Amino acid sequence: MTDRHPSGPTDHALWGGRFDGGMAPGMRALNLSLDVDRRLWREDVRGSRAWARALIGAGVISDDEGKRIDEGLVRVLARLETGGPFEEAPDEDVHSLVERLLFEEVGDVAGKLHTGRSRNDQVATDLRLWGMGAGRDLEHAVTDLCRALLGMATRGVEVILPGYTHLQQGQPIRAAQWALAHLWAFDRDRERLRSAVHASGVLPLGSGAIAGCPFPVDRDALARSLGFRRPSQNSVDAVSDRDWALDLSYACAMVGVHLSRLGEDLMLFTSLEFGFLRLDDGYSTGSSLMPQKRNPDVAELARAKAGRLNGNLMALLTLVKGLPTGYNRDLQEDKHTLFDSVDTLLTTVPAVAGAIGTAQFQPERIRAVMDTQLLATDLADHLVRQGVTFRRSHEVVGHLVRRAEEAGVPLAELPIEAFLGAAPEFGGDVRAVFDWERSVEARAAPGGTARDAVTAQIAEAGRSLETEGDEGGQEG
Repeated sequence: MTDRHPSGPTDHALWGGRFDGGMAPGMRALNLSLDVDRRLWREDVRGSRAWARALIGAGVISDDEGKRIDEGLVRVLARLETGGPFEEAPDEDVHSLVERLLFEEVGDVAGKLHTGRSRNDQVATDLRLWGMGAGRDLEHAVTDLCRALLGMATRGVEVILPGYTHLQQGQPIRAAQWALAHLWAFDRDRERLRSAVHASGVLPLGSGAIAGCPFPVDRDALARSLGFRRPSQNSVDAVSDRDWALDLSYACAMVGVHLSRLGEDLMLFTSLEFGFLRLDDGYSTGSSLMPQKRNPDVAELARAKAGRLNGNLMALLTLVKGLPTGYNRDLQEDKHTLFDSVDTLLTTVPAVAGAIGTAQFQPERIRAVMDTQLLATDLADHLVRQGVTFRRSHEVVGHLVRRAEEAGVPLAELPIEAFLGAAPEFGGDVRAVFDWERSVEARAAPGGTARDAVTAQIAEAGRSLETEGDEGGQEG
């Protein structure tokens, strides 16, 4: 490290000339944000290097000054990689930390880097850079979960289980159909995450505090160098726009909702009462008291995260709902919830993907709990094929179901006379209706439970999972 700042200030504030005296201790504690925004140090250095190049292009600093600043920022990056500068750092935020370290590296020329730039457009740029990377990381994680569900669907093509409505057995479906129902929900989440990344790809840098930059920086080139799609259209909007952050927070909340629904199914399906699935031991826990317990904690924890993610979204919505035009310090609070949502999912989604990838269906147990009332709709459809209206068919079969319940026998075990007495159109082949495979194969329309329809879904899902958001531009 060379050419250190001669005065070596202990607290390198980015403002203060018009103030008399230091900040009150109570206000200082409230004002600090380094404990949260410190994780943006890579983005801050990256944006600062790009800004130095833009200042060279605008003729604000010389090539030599720009080179010294850039080399100093590289050394700052190396120092921050060790984590050392964060220990007991006196700085207000990550931006003042990076600038202080740059002064230590290159001296007074560091003071030229902030020319034409405000912390308002600086932090907006840092956070968007982080958001683009975080959104892509989340999409990759959710894609891995979708692949695990696709594998489960492939394993479940030949397994038939009860399909539930109102948590009551409704109609038979292939286990693959159940797994794919969850997969398509997460596939929509992938699209939402891609949209959030797209929305974040607008460059605020060059907007200044509110009125724009007075120097002729090439914002189009600046955007390309940092991997943004384009620069922002309006400086006032650019420094205060957090719509993209809400998009990302909403996408996170929706992933959480879908994790919660999947977790609920896993808890039910792995219980003694259902027993349709068995989780691998690596994703189960025991009880400190009851030796027999095998708890699906991965599913319960995933379900619990949904409330946290929803709360983060509501906190961010509430934060921005009443702000006046331009940047307001309230926006310092945008990072807490956004960071937490991303961190929560990057921990939770891989665990759920692992649980799904190693879970096994239990066909014998599934068959044991399937009630032939699941085929009541098939009975009604059988009558429809004989020319009976569906309304009459529905009523006839409903009476037969009640008669079976009153007799205490499965619907399939009613005497043939009961069927013919209720509707002669049933015919002598009515018992052929009581066939699980026949039932699922009858629903051959796209999206249905027939084998061909399900395998077509599997193929379509596989094609969808081959598509992920592009990585965007990288700094040169």
